Amino acid sequence: MSVASWQKLGSIDIIQKKVPAIKAGEVLVKVAASGICGTDLHICRGETPHASQKVVIGHEFSGNIVAVHEQSKTSLSVGDLVSIDPNVPCNACSFCRNKKYHLCNDLFCIGVTVDGGMSEYVAVPITAVYSVPSHVTPEVACLAEPLSCVVHAVDMGEIKSGDRVLIIGAGPIGMMALALCSTGGAHVTIIEPNEMRRKMATSIFKANVAVAPGALVPGDGAKGEGYDVVFECVGRPETMSQAVQFAKAGGTVVWVGVAKTDARVSVSPFDVYRKELTIRSTYTNPFGMDRAVKILADEKVDWSSLVTHSFPLRDFDEAWKVFLTGTGLKVCIKP
Repeated sequence: MSVASWQKLGSIDIIQKKVPAIKAGEVLVKVAASGICGTDLHICRGETPHASQKVVIGHEFSGNIVAVHEQSKTSLSVGDLVSIDPNVPCNACSFCRNKKYHLCNDLFCIGVTVDGGMSEYVAVPITAVYSVPSHVTPEVACLAEPLSCVVHAVDMGEIKSGDRVLIIGAGPIGMMALALCSTGGAHVTIIEPNEMRRKMATSIFKANVAVAPGALVPGDGAKGEGYDVVFECVGRPETMSQAVQFAKAGGTVVWVGVAKTDARVSVSPFDVYRKELTIRSTYTNPFGMDRAVKILADEKVDWSSLVTHSFPLRDFDEAWKVFLTGTGLKVCIKP
């Protein structure tokens, strides 16, 4: 079968591999849709320390079950459309036993540490498989993993109806955060340099305000100016610092974007102290997949509009170029 694999630093290549054999506790999934993520770029550039060399990328994917191992106890059946949680914990360490399995040091990640969904077939543990209602398209179903990460981020922000929320960055993650906050009753402003994305933010995902960088100036948070919750969805030191500046006294800042391992953020400790800010970070998607699938299936938001480009696996190089240019939102591979 054809797969997209991280073969060398700075390159994702299409190579041939054998269709994986399944073991007890696994199912074989024929991939229907697999999204390209910023993490894939970090892997390609060698910026993800725990990524395995020569791994098949793809941790945001959906597909149909084509085989169930005879020793796999599951209610899933051949033909079912499923979304995959790529994060598989050990279930034995202190983190796992204290409901923090996403912090597990022995966690393996499909598409990062073991072969993933940017392929025709993938073997998946049944514990990582989530059934998707039949009315949901595979393209929308592959959004479940990134949406589950956003569900966790919005939980960390503790949004309340009427909150003034600022989101920095209107990529797929920022748009998802916008959708959850706006449908939850918050007044949402979003900062994004791309005009097309700003228009989508207001017309589809219901931002109250969408502006270019520089259009907003942080007020005096100590006097109540600014935002109750600020989500940074870019992953750059300068926007992480800005998120702190835009928060008002008593507010919460959630760093969602993934920065480089050597990045450092300049923050005024006195400003954090004076405004009594809460600064939080998010890591992956604990207990979010089931909720994400339900949110996608409810169709209160036009989630399909996030998938702006689809390509067959043989055209992965073209898809990668579109992803790198940032001309769209989610770029999807359909093997």
